[in-house]
Amino acid sequence: MPLEFLKRKSRDEAAPVVAPIVPEDASAHDYILKLYYAGKSSEGVRLKAGPRALAELPSMLMGMARSEIEVVDPLPIEFSEASPSIIRSSEAMQWVNAHHGHGTVTRHAIYVLESLDAIDLAFDTLAVALLDGEVDTSGYPEYSAIVGGVASHWDEGTGDMLVRAVVGWGGRGVRGDTDRIAGRILGGLFQNILANQYALGLAPPDRPVPAAGRGGLVCAHCGFASAHERAFYCPKCGMRLLRG
Repeated sequence: MPLEFLKRKSRDEAAPVVAPIVPEDASAHDYILKLYYAGKSSEGVRLKAGPRALAELPSMLMGMARSEIEVVDPLPIEFSEASPSIIRSSEAMQWVNAHHGHGTVTRHAIYVLESLDAIDLAFDTLAVALLDGEVDTSGYPEYSAIVGGVASHWDEGTGDMLVRAVVGWGGRGVRGDTDRIAGRILGGLFQNILANQYALGLAPPDRPVPAAGRGGLVCAHCGFASAHERAFYCPKCGMRLLRG
């Protein structure tokens, strides 16, 4: 009886290769970045016209600021397109160039409040500081920290200064009681505005609307280039603009 089973099998007669099992669903590691920004703004308070009122803005944060109080002036016309959004790189670069000289808390506050459209630095002057929470090792506020202060602009009709309290917070997540703390801080800032010696009473918080053509006038008093041609008062010093 031939011992066929002892013969070496040819390559063609080798055992069939079993195909690897392919799973129906691929294993995935999820990556999600959730950004949450929020803010609050108070009613406006009318302050007596005049550049002296601008010097009062930092004092409205006294007793509430946990960092140095910085005053951010309206942007000159060369930065009229500055935006904190990175979608348009040219606008983002203008924003960086316009604010690189400010401190970390101030830059964070401007970013949050401008992203929420709570301020418009074409018109607003902002006195800002850290109001609650901590900063990280780089000096930037934590996501649950509250930043803000008071924002002002000049009433185009009367020349009076309109001031309102603004606060903002957010980033990667949010703390449960942040909204309640922000409301309390906003109320304290609002009371400080009302208690100012130049306060005349409440006013609508409406902000000026820029004209379609942004070719403004240059203030003869401080040299600031207005962001829009309809401005009657300089956004920076509050003096009436001289028209030829």
